[in-house]
Amino acid sequence: MSAVIDPVEVSVRQTFRYGEPELVHLRRRDRILGRAIDRIGMIERAVIPDLFTALLHAVVCQQVSLQAATAIWTRLQDQIGPITPERIAAASPEDLRRCGLSTRKTEYVRGIGEAVLRGEPDLSALRDLPDEEVIERLSAIRGVGRWTAEMLLIFSMERPDVVSWGDLGIRRGMAMLYGLESVDRSQFERYRARYSPHGSVASLYLWAVSKERRQPLDRA
Repeated sequence: MSAVIDPVEVSVRQTFRYGEPELVHLRRRDRILGRAIDRIGMIERAVIPDLFTALLHAVVCQQVSLQAATAIWTRLQDQIGPITPERIAAASPEDLRRCGLSTRKTEYVRGIGEAVLRGEPDLSALRDLPDEEVIERLSAIRGVGRWTAEMLLIFSMERPDVVSWGDLGIRRGMAMLYGLESVDRSQFERYRARYSPHGSVASLYLWAVSKERRQPLDRA
């Protein structure tokens, strides 16, 4: 699965916060990534601070293009108004499908609204938990897997050290960056450890690299 990098506009637009300390670390640890950072420059990627809104947005974005996700999300807001657990749980399946959601995603979205209303999980409590526990609790919700939870960690909670093996764009960016045909799990883990503790910033650049045309590797 590949991440939707630019969440659609919400009421207050914020971007993933990072700066020179993170970039200095990544340049020192990985010269090839450092050259990509210098070439690409600063990256602005929108985040959605409200955890419920971000969770619904991540589910909407699963396995669809950015254009389709944006259209569905816009229709969803037009149809039900502010994205809250109460409004989502109360929406009829027909209303949600009219927004462009599949039957299965309609079930997921309504189920997430109902689960959050029951406190399963308590989203407010997630902010104090380590990454793996956040992933475990979110993955217990039907329709939410590890990839979706990892995207929430980055694009809502702004956790600093998330590099998703399950994201095709991340693996494609790694392969392109290092001149490889593909990246196996052992290579992925080696690079991920190299980027730590600023893996989320590295992820932003790997997504950017994945969108570039493949070029000969500069090993200088």
